Amino acid sequence: MSLLYALEGIRCPFLDAVMGLITELGGETLYMAIAIITFWCVSKGLGYYILSVGFAGTVLNQFLKISFRIPRPWVLDPDFTIVESARGAATGYSFPSGHTQNAFASFGCLALWSKKWLWRGVFGLIILLIAFSRMYLGVHTPLDVGVSLIAGAALTLALRPLFSGIEERPRRMYAVLGVLLALTAAYIAYVELWPFPEGTDAANLASARENGWKLFGAGMGMLAGYALDRRYIRFDVKAPLAGQALKCVLGLALVMAVRAGLKVPLYALMGEGGAADALRYFAVVLFAAGVWPLSFRFFARMGRNRPKNGD
Repeated sequence: MSLLYALEGIRCPFLDAVMGLITELGGETLYMAIAIITFWCVSKGLGYYILSVGFAGTVLNQFLKISFRIPRPWVLDPDFTIVESARGAATGYSFPSGHTQNAFASFGCLALWSKKWLWRGVFGLIILLIAFSRMYLGVHTPLDVGVSLIAGAALTLALRPLFSGIEERPRRMYAVLGVLLALTAAYIAYVELWPFPEGTDAANLASARENGWKLFGAGMGMLAGYALDRRYIRFDVKAPLAGQALKCVLGLALVMAVRAGLKVPLYALMGEGGAADALRYFAVVLFAAGVWPLSFRFFARMGRNRPKNGD
């Protein structure tokens, strides 16, 4: 806590705002946007790499959170204060840091995929700044951040060789997805069946279970989307700039609409959590990986064959 108290002493409104913006770079929404845009517009292999590292990292992160059940810094020490604007996103147990884990899943994968050392340095700096911002804001301890840095780096490095030429190796991709689903199934069995102590926070345990079902649904969506693309769609990531921009803006809006729109009817039919969350995230990922790409040929034609000036 000594480092957190030292950082508390240098806080000011300007730094609070800057660190608040930096910490959002490690948020779930930006991570998903980076993964999806990369998958649609840059490289399917890189997209699956980012998604797989994020998937495995989230399973590990959630497992450690619910296993160790370490409270947030201001709960451990009631005299410690945090930057209030960060409180809303600082839910659940503290150890380890999910934002730092997400930073590796997105920017760490981009750094290893890039062949330019300048970009590797930029992406590495972003990861360190996100990790620092979590401590500056007072929502994580150095232990929370340090373990996530180690785990994120290990996953990013360990999975990188598997995705070299993955688009031409479907058996390997199916194997990766199978392992991820098996890990998620094991995690769900753990949080649903393990006799956690009576002092375990009910809201945090419910969140751990909810995230497990969401991950399982998302993994099944990845598997179905990959199979559809391999057999029938085989979409091309290339398109003119206007096509890429419209593809991403419309696609991300539709993905968010599917995610939000299915929540109420599925909860009404199946009850909150569990299978309803799995089915909702299955539909979201399947739409992103196996339905929206059906439109990519249209976007690839945008801006082409325009008449030249004077014609």
